[in-house]
Amino acid sequence: MYKIRKAVAADIEILLQFEQGIIIAERPYDPTLKEEHINYYDLLELIEKKTSEVYVATYNEKIVASGYVKILQAKPYLDHKEYGYLGFMFVDEEHRGKGVNKQIVEVLTEWCKQRKIYEIKLDVYDGNEPAIRAYEKAGFKKYITTMRIRLDT
Repeated sequence: MYKIRKAVAADIEILLQFEQGIIIAERPYDPTLKEEHINYYDLLELIEKKTSEVYVATYNEKIVASGYVKILQAKPYLDHKEYGYLGFMFVDEEHRGKGVNKQIVEVLTEWCKQRKIYEIKLDVYDGNEPAIRAYEKAGFKKYITTMRIRLDT
């Protein structure tokens, strides 16, 4: 039904659309995001680097979902030197709730295992319950809460 493959530079147009979809979905949870057009990622760099990989899910040859993993350095006091960080998790509205996100997470997880990376993290906004549920279904557990305060003058 869904096929998962590595993204290529030729996919950039749809991937940039997905990125804007993520930003639109996350704006209500983050009052610190600039109002103008913004980008979160350097997608071409993520596709081309050896320490990261972008995957997409296709349905009838159309890209309908995405996600990336990149290897980051862990804090020196942790029991692992590196960890996989997941991001750019997006599923086209028509395909949500069908397990596509979980399939991408499984591929990203396998990519980490092949590189002997056994710790994987991601960030999700506290109020984003649909995303939290999707990640919990994929086996993730809440780990740390970041708190903030805005001091306007």
